[in-house]
Amino acid sequence: MSSRLSLALDSGLTLSEPISVVGPTPDHDLSALPNGVEVVQPFKPFHDYFRGRGFAVVPETDSACEDVVLFLPRAKAQARAMIHHACSRASGTVVVDGAKTDGVDSLLKDIRKRVEIEGPIAKAHGKIFWFKADPDAFADWAAPTGQMADGFQTAPGVFSADGVDPASALLRQTLPPKLGPRVADLGAGWGYLSSGLLQDDTVRTLNLVEADHTALTCARTNVPDPRAQFHWADAVTWSAPEPVDTVVMNPPFHTSRSADPDLGRGFITAAARNLSRSGHLWMVANRHLPYETTLTDAFARVEEIAGDNRFKVFHASRPRR
Repeated sequence: MSSRLSLALDSGLTLSEPISVVGPTPDHDLSALPNGVEVVQPFKPFHDYFRGRGFAVVPETDSACEDVVLFLPRAKAQARAMIHHACSRASGTVVVDGAKTDGVDSLLKDIRKRVEIEGPIAKAHGKIFWFKADPDAFADWAAPTGQMADGFQTAPGVFSADGVDPASALLRQTLPPKLGPRVADLGAGWGYLSSGLLQDDTVRTLNLVEADHTALTCARTNVPDPRAQFHWADAVTWSAPEPVDTVVMNPPFHTSRSADPDLGRGFITAAARNLSRSGHLWMVANRHLPYETTLTDAFARVEEIAGDNRFKVFHASRPRR
């Protein structure tokens, strides 16, 4: 079945190199594009997916290009910022592809008020359209240079961009005062948990592991401590330089649009793999997520130590080998 992009190319859309492809996921078919396109993807698993298929891939760029093909994220503020940024880079055409669930209809309506639209083409519960790049038309959509939330640097589209996540806040207030010298924060986000962990003066090394390059960039600002080491990596496959004493985590339970408890299970397995034999895991999760079996498979001792009707906090120790 043809993708919306290939239909657009068959219906009058022409693209000129260099072409920048922003935000595609493994669900997007790029086969209709020339081999020399550059993919911009800040999420490490998706970044590695396209790199493994021979694309030139970067997590972010300000480089000039002729045309941009942009795949919409779900967050409205992030989508608008991406439109402005695409227009600031492109000298030709900006192509926008999105699903209805990502708000493409609303965005199309807003863009149509500012520039002349070609297309749109509707297919498979989404739309694709294109227009001449015009940075002035979207100047008010630019991402803020210093977006702050509760005193922390954040950015449009990152997890909990507008404030501290309540699950992370619950976990932070539950943690013991001493965690050991080697600590890892899996799925560190923009660094809320890590900023608190470093109040423990017994911590010698704190590994912040985060797949979202944008969030990790924020974390570098929020955690300006020489003990912090930053890893742009998929926490599920990351390996610590040496076994750690403590893992702290508030794992995500969805990738892209789909809820996926297996992601959290992967975090638990990764925590057990990276801990020392006497290591400890401190983890918060949504109350409805079924992680207990995976925890008891991975650790000799597991207990729920705090929680409410929305969240549960686990302490697990003695990882099984």
